[in-house]
Amino acid sequence: MDNINTQDKMDNEQPIIVGLDIGTTKVVAIAGRKNSYGKIDILGLGMADSAGVDHGVVLNIEECTQSIENALNDLKVKNPELEIHEVYVGIAGGHIKSIQAKGERVRLNPEEEITKEDIRALIEDQRQLFVPAGDQIIDIIPKEYFVDNTVGRVNPIGMPGVKIGATFHVITGDKMAIRNIKRCVDKIGLKTKDLVLQPLASAAAILTEEDLEAGVAVIDIGGGTTDLAVFHDGILKHTAVIPLAGKNITEDIRKVLQVLRAQAESMKTRFGTALATEAKEDAYIVIPGLRGMPQKEIAVQNLAAIIEARMREILEFAMEELKKLNIDHELFGGIILTGGGSELKNLLQLTEFVTGLNARVGYPVEHVSSSHIEELHNQRFSTCIGVILRGYEDYESGKFEKNRNVIPKEIKEEYAEEESINNSDRFIESVEVESEKEEEIENKPVDTKNRENTINKIFNSIKRSIMVIFEDIDDDEFK
Repeated sequence: MDNINTQDKMDNEQPIIVGLDIGTTKVVAIAGRKNSYGKIDILGLGMADSAGVDHGVVLNIEECTQSIENALNDLKVKNPELEIHEVYVGIAGGHIKSIQAKGERVRLNPEEEITKEDIRALIEDQRQLFVPAGDQIIDIIPKEYFVDNTVGRVNPIGMPGVKIGATFHVITGDKMAIRNIKRCVDKIGLKTKDLVLQPLASAAAILTEEDLEAGVAVIDIGGGTTDLAVFHDGILKHTAVIPLAGKNITEDIRKVLQVLRAQAESMKTRFGTALATEAKEDAYIVIPGLRGMPQKEIAVQNLAAIIEARMREILEFAMEELKKLNIDHELFGGIILTGGGSELKNLLQLTEFVTGLNARVGYPVEHVSSSHIEELHNQRFSTCIGVILRGYEDYESGKFEKNRNVIPKEIKEEYAEEESINNSDRFIESVEVESEKEEEIENKPVDTKNRENTINKIFNSIKRSIMVIFEDIDDDEFK
């Protein structure tokens, strides 16, 4: 019993991270906490329709703020005890750009081992990069390090050396778009802890070590944007945001078939397919007429042809990005589709036909506890789970030490438990005689910290590969 209580206490000491995915069609909020096995326990999940956002960019702050508040209220209904004070937020949009850079730094004491502080200083130097007017740096992601004449995928920490350098993937975005996201969060009394690029968040949630080694392209098809993240030889090679996604398909259906937007969305999700050849020839959808007008009969094949045309365009844009890297033929892991748009029927077949690569659907269940796998077995949660993983990377690297999200009831129970254990220990000491050393060791509670470390070794290689994409430095904007 003592062992169980100790493990529960360890779980409660982990920070509660709240991830927020502000999309064009939906807002998702998920609260998670890492357990002693290194997996994420879900403490609450909320969703709401999104308003005031177009292609991933906040256009109406009031409407977007209300959508965020609705999602968080939905989360709190499922866990009323949870107090939320800060959130990690996913960011995307056509304004997102990436720059490839290289930097190096000469060390004053080359005989001393390289530390995390040296790495942070090297990353901080990249803040001096020139970016277009009106843009700001969102993230700086080290790709490959080198120490003196040692070049390649080395872990420089612990190595001596005169010179340390790295190649970087620098992500920038429009200052106003970034400020608008922060304003929306500020207006409901919360703090934006950090911004996380959505394609990287989605990738972290669904990828495994084998995927990284094989080389994959993650295509996250959302409501307003399609996000792309490419990995090769275990490192991030490229990111891109394509300003076309599910909303564009809905608009195509609405305009071509002359129906209402809600009817177009319903037809897409219920009867749509990404391959017109797979649609039934004699199947029709009946749409009620407006204000006494005659009803419409729409052929399912016509609907499929509209969907296929737009989805082909999205996949062709993604393929153009891969061809720029000249590694499209080296992605042995193929294409991994995720996001709400990947739910379309026959999309895998169309993807393989357009790209010539194998394709599969990725679900954000690689890093969540088994009790929540069924709940999260949905592509639309990938970004939010990845955002939570980024929060834990910040916490474990020491970037952010404080965490303000709490469950007061658990804190009270934790203190009560400690007091009970202490009282019990005092009582035992007053009546028991001194035992032999062997008996003393045998009766001690299991060292759950060592057990946690042992279990975490299983995930270390995955974490090192995936979480390198989340290397970051302090940003005064979000302190």
